Amino acid sequence: MRKTAILLLSGLLLGACATNPFSGKSTLALTPNSQLFPMSFQQYDDFLKEHKAITGTQDAKRIEDIGKKIKGAAEKWLNANGHKDYLKDYQWEYNLVDNDEYNAWCMPGGKIVFYTGILPICKTDAGIAVVMGHEVAHALANHGQQRMSNAMLQQLGAVGLDVLTQKSNPQAKQMWAAAYGYGTQYGVMLPFSRSNESEADKIGLTLMAIAGYNPEEAVAFWSRMAEKTGGGDGSSFTSTHPSNKERIDQLRKLIPEAKAEAAKYGISFN
Repeated sequence: MRKTAILLLSGLLLGACATNPFSGKSTLALTPNSQLFPMSFQQYDDFLKEHKAITGTQDAKRIEDIGKKIKGAAEKWLNANGHKDYLKDYQWEYNLVDNDEYNAWCMPGGKIVFYTGILPICKTDAGIAVVMGHEVAHALANHGQQRMSNAMLQQLGAVGLDVLTQKSNPQAKQMWAAAYGYGTQYGVMLPFSRSNESEADKIGLTLMAIAGYNPEEAVAFWSRMAEKTGGGDGSSFTSTHPSNKERIDQLRKLIPEAKAEAAKYGISFN
């Protein structure tokens, strides 16, 4: 019975893997886009019912215009690399919402929200493109789908551990459960989230460059963010994001690659 279950689980995991064109990695997709996107779109609609979008202003138009340019850059890259239909199920939408948080996000399937609070840190159109490219990159690289899949596996592992330790004494069982929770959180889930952030930085840098925005602005944006949030030079061990210093150092190394990729589409920066 146990061997059969392992074989079935192995088959499920193998069947749920696909290579992402942007990251080049084989990613886990226990929840397919055919199910994930409708859920995402509904959540987005529910959010906008509770948080009124700002329309008709210059800033609202900037968000939409820059979002469309980042979308166009993604389409150019995909078409040039043999993935013409990758975005066929996306339903793009760009909204500015009145909120003081330094935040923006893109749901799986292309639904985007920018908070007004982050605009002073963005400062310029290129600064908005830094954030827009990063958030769109999360969706294009299927990071939301991966997080859901990993959470499902984490829960499945917890159930399996409970079965394996059911004959142990209560203290031993509690110890194993605590060790599993700590190990998966700090050894798998948080590093996984940080790797997603770094991956989105890299993809986003390329997208903004192809869209015509100088990727060097990414360093300026994250420097302003570091000043606003108090630096970020400490350990990122317990964080889902790299520290600001780590991020800026990585971006500086990636800028030449982003510029070289943009040059393939006739975009150059002096």
